[in-house]
Order: sequence, then structure tokens, then C-alpha cells
Amino acid sequence: MVDVQQQRSYTVDWRFISLWILNEENTQEWYTPEYRAGHYVGHRALRIADEIRLTMGDADADAVGRWYTVLGEALHRDRRREEARESSIEFLTMLLAEAGFDEALVSAADDESHDAYIRAETELALSRTGPDVGTPILSFRPGTEREGSFFGPVISKAPTGVEASELWDAVEKLATSGVAELKRSNRATPDFT
Repeated sequence: MVDVQQQRSYTVDWRFISLWILNEENTQEWYTPEYRAGHYVGHRALRIADEIRLTMGDADADAVGRWYTVLGEALHRDRRREEARESSIEFLTMLLAEAGFDEALVSAADDESHDAYIRAETELALSRTGPDVGTPILSFRPGTEREGSFFGPVISKAPTGVEASELWDAVEKLATSGVAELKRSNRATPDFT
């Protein structure tokens, strides 16, 4: 998405969806304490994202996107999930510094006053896609009669350049043309190179 945003000068309104909130009632066997701890790290990062939104807002419209990017790269590409679960405050502080943010923003990680907004954002996301989805959720043309949202795409390797634009166009076309679901569970192993 960031690649396409740069190619096309799109405006991206980064919104929040908390897997920790989505799974707060989850009692399934696969949802282990380690899994829940990982989701809580993500929730703490969303509290920081909300603080970034509140404090930087219009002055730096891309700030939340930069935070998402540094966080996503650390957790997924660099596979630092264990580090994040073991020392989440230190981990989040380090990422704030790496992204050029004030490290004091880490105080928002434990500020529950952000939770009402994050919960409302999560509910908005689910109202657009229906239940039983995860992240990412993309919404195209929000607020118009052709608004469309999808969970995904979940892809093994993110394309760049022309291929990124082609995938973006395909997903946007599907999302805004009435397609309800397109799914498969068999996929390649993620490649973050």
C-alpha cells in the first residue's frame, strides 16, 4: 500500500483494528497465552498510534503510517515478536526512536483512555467487512455509494512498482464491485525480503 501510495499520491487514512479486542472472548485452544500476549503488544502499539494521531494529526498526516511501517517491519520482516512480547515497553521505545518519534510517546502504551477510540475503530472495521476477519482491512472510497472493504489481501510477498499497482487496482475493483468473498487457505510461506 505504501508503494502504491507513493506512486499515485493517494491519501491514506490509517485506522485502527485491535486483534486483542477482537479476541477478548476467545477461549479456543489455539489462542494460547503467548498468542494473547502478542496481541496485547499490538494493542499497546495502537494506543501509541492513537497518541500520534492526536498529537501530530494534520501537521503530519503520514505519522501514523510511519509508525505502522516501522512496527510491521520489526514484527514481520525482522521477526522480532519474541523480543516484543518479552520487553514490550523497551521494544516499543526502541521503535519510536528508530522511526524518529519522541520516545516519550511510549507512555501512551499503558494509557487506557485510548481504548474507547480503538474499540470504536475496531467496530467500524467489522461493520464494513462483517465478523470473523483479522487485519488488514482495506476500505476503498469510504463515504461514497461505491465504498467497499475487504479483509486482506494477505499475500506471501509484497509486490513493488507496477506489480503493486496492478494488485491494488485488482483488489479495489473487487472491493467496489459487490464481490463478497474470495478466499483460499493454501498459500506460500511469507517472504519478507
